[in-house]
Amino acid sequence: MADLEVIPDVIKKHNISPENIKANAEQLLLQNNEATENDGLFIIQTANCWLEQAKKRPIPQMLFDKFWFEGELCILFADTNLGKSILAVQISNSISTGEPIIAFKLEAEKQKVLYFDFELSDKQFEARYSNNFTNHYVFNDNFYRAEINPENSDYKEHGFETFEKFLYYSLEQSIIKTKTKVLIIDNITYLKDETERAKYALPLMKYLQALKKKYGLSILALAHTPKRDLSKPITRNDLQGSKMLINFCDSSFSIGESNTDKGLRYLKQIKARNTEIIYDTENVCVCQIIKPNNFLKFEFLNFGTELEHLKQHTEQDKESQKEKVIELKQQGRSLREIGTELNISHMKVSRILKDCNAL
Repeated sequence: MADLEVIPDVIKKHNISPENIKANAEQLLLQNNEATENDGLFIIQTANCWLEQAKKRPIPQMLFDKFWFEGELCILFADTNLGKSILAVQISNSISTGEPIIAFKLEAEKQKVLYFDFELSDKQFEARYSNNFTNHYVFNDNFYRAEINPENSDYKEHGFETFEKFLYYSLEQSIIKTKTKVLIIDNITYLKDETERAKYALPLMKYLQALKKKYGLSILALAHTPKRDLSKPITRNDLQGSKMLINFCDSSFSIGESNTDKGLRYLKQIKARNTEIIYDTENVCVCQIIKPNNFLKFEFLNFGTELEHLKQHTEQDKESQKEKVIELKQQGRSLREIGTELNISHMKVSRILKDCNAL
């Protein structure tokens, strides 16, 4: 009986009530449900649970203005020799120092950046960030650059079936070793050959998205464009393997070359999820590439329209194109072969030949 007499005191002390008992039971049930919901490939929760979970995560900050946010897999694409690597290193330098590039916002705090360089040798890199190989630019120690070690590239010696598997393993180990959250890959075609084909592009994008989620990364991947019609605005269709690469990335932007001045470049947003598209065909960022001392970089000049920088076809251009189409047709080339050669569609080739009564 003595034990029963203290029960009311225990209830009062621990604030035990029917409401609390119910709440605790619901919490235990929720935990049990979460344990079962995480089985297999999918995590299943109510929409409200996802929102509650998302509230605890930080709001994504800008890494390079509206073009690239934290937590995004972003693709920067352009034709060869338009300055993709130059801009990517400049962005890396900005994030590693916490100092924004002039005219472009940086909201994220100063942090480590891991730059995988599959394009330049160390000497070529030195040439860009020195004054004739003297007076070298001093990068922040938050900026890590990685390149392939040719003396340690035999994947079989390391027990891997393919070079690709060894590459992916090494890439992941580098992330773990440097403890970086910002990853730049220059360029994406090194990770997977033939990215213009869906069957190769899709596994690559799945791998990068999985890597991003596993380590909480922000990834900027550089990619090439195939030969394109310089009289037309840049679209998502200009990216090699565009359907899979664009569909599975979070954001994308491109560098275009000005036809009015070959020294000018313009930046254009192609895809965005964390923001509305600000830098579209009516509002591109016009820049020039300069090297005032020992750092090759993009310098913002002004805003403009993409139309101002596109190639304008003259009547002479059109006549020249017709002559080339007819000449290639007489050589026995197919419509598709002619189109590929002249960077126009095979349907346009057909129309030109019909107009010339040469089909």
